[in-house]
Order: sequence, then structure tokens, then C-alpha cells
Amino acid sequence: MSGFAVIFPGQGVQHVGMGTELCAASEKARKVFSDAGRALGRDIAGLCREGPKSELDRTVNTQITVFLCNIAAYVIFRELAGSDPQAAAGHSLGEYAAIFAAGALGAEELAVVVRDRGERHERAFPSGAGKMAAIIGLEEVIIARLCAEASSAAEIVEMANLNAVNQTVVSGHAPAVDRVLEAAVQAGAKKIAALPISVPCHSSLMEEAARLFREDLDRVSFRDFRIPVIPNCDPGARYSPETAKNLLWKQIVSPVRWHETVRRMAYMGIDTIVEIGPKKVLSGLIPAIDKRVRPLYGGNDAASLEKCAEAVRGSV
Repeated sequence: MSGFAVIFPGQGVQHVGMGTELCAASEKARKVFSDAGRALGRDIAGLCREGPKSELDRTVNTQITVFLCNIAAYVIFRELAGSDPQAAAGHSLGEYAAIFAAGALGAEELAVVVRDRGERHERAFPSGAGKMAAIIGLEEVIIARLCAEASSAAEIVEMANLNAVNQTVVSGHAPAVDRVLEAAVQAGAKKIAALPISVPCHSSLMEEAARLFREDLDRVSFRDFRIPVIPNCDPGARYSPETAKNLLWKQIVSPVRWHETVRRMAYMGIDTIVEIGPKKVLSGLIPAIDKRVRPLYGGNDAASLEKCAEAVRGSV
């Protein structure tokens, strides 16, 4: 059996102008933004179109704008493909677009959930006190040791995104993250890079944010999931109306186990994975994770989405 899956990026892909071409090309894409904007009382399409970048980069704005760009692109792709994917997943924030693709919540409902998530993140930590950074070229076991050595009772750093065998993101107090980066260079890392995120996502420092977000989720009722959504925090689990809330609050304090997510899709018999979002970030990781899977990038414009839809129509 073969088939295709869709994946969605999270924070870090935002840029001024994203989503503009989608809205120009599709009434359905425009409706995504208008419905969500009405639910939130904000002009989200205008924020995506005009910025400024300083506002787009605020966690509370980044999360809602990237989410809406992801699902606006997906509604175009879904119509062009003519069928649901066999599975969906998203990297951190991207998991909410996967939930949308599975039909468990609509755009307006999820816009409120994502807004609440962004606010909990932004309020959780003083500006500039947290940091996230990528380390490329070291094994996870080495990075785990470096994190333990760089942490103290007052300053911690932990592995946050397990993106590929040789690419890991660390998260924590800014000084502790800097100590890990220095040690990683000395240990032979090929590249280190700070991420444009000042909140220590996917670390134990977010426990209070996760607790409060769990209370927000109690206002939401999930419907059945039409397709499997693979959770970041436990790729062996499955989303359902009964498990969704626990998986979403747990995601905030747990590492994103991304290479396990891609391998899980391959195990399910999926041979093509389409990344849908404002920038190409996840599909480039797939060859380093599982060479049996063909990666495609759907882009954030109608022409690219059409090419991907044409490619997957033969997979179903």
C-alpha cells in the first residue's frame, strides 16, 4: 500500500507578505482568514500582508499567522488533490493545522485555541530570558550530555526538537543555551544557529503555560478525526476526541520527536510527504530521516500547490 501524507511547519517560517498570493488566488483561502479574523476580532490577513516584521515575530502573532497560512494553503491543496491524505502531522505549532486537516476542529475554533496557546507562551517567560538554537552535526546522545553539563539549579537547557539524526534544537534559559552552543562547537558540531524565538518552547520551563493552556482546552469539544494525526510528543499514539487535549498540553513541555514522526508515516505505508506552509523547512529533512519517502514542497502559492496535487493524485 502507498499513499501520501501532509506536514505543516511551525514558528520560524513567518515573513511579511506570507499568504498574500493564496488570498489573491482563492476565495476559500480568503474565507479562512476572514472567518478567523471575525472570531478573533483582528485583521490577521493584513498583519500577514503588511507586518511589520517586529509584530509578526511576536510569539502571539507568529502562532496565529503561521497557522492560518498553513490551513489556507491546505484548503487549496485539498481541493486540487481531490482526496484526503492518509495521515497528517505538524512540527510544534504545525500540529494544529494537521488537526484542521483531519476535520476535528474548524478554522474559527482552532484560531481561538492557537491564540490562547500563543498568549500562554508569550506570558510564560520574560522577554529575552529564553532562547532556542539548532545544533547540526552531533548525535542526540552527545547533545543530551552537553545539556546536562550546561544546566544548573538556576539555569536549564534541554533538547526540544529532535528533527533528524544530526539536527537537534535545544531550549532553555539563554545563558545555559549559550553554554551548550559553545560546548557543541568544541565537540565538533558542523553548525549552530539561534532561532528567532525568545520563548523556551518544548522544555520544562513551560510547565505553568501548559497547565493554563489545559484549562483553555477544556472549553473545546473535538470531533472525530477523519485521518490519523501523529502527535509530536508521542509518535506511537493517535489523536482522538478523547486523547486530543492531553496530547496538546503535553506537547508544550515535551520534545518534538520529528524524525520518529516521519518514520511512523513510512511504517504506515506512506511513500510521499507533502510539506505545506510559508517556507520550505521540513521536507528538506526527510532524505536524512528515511530515503524511502519522497518529499514534496507545496509552497504557499497556488501554482506550487497544483504541482504537488498533480503529483499525489496518482498515489491514491
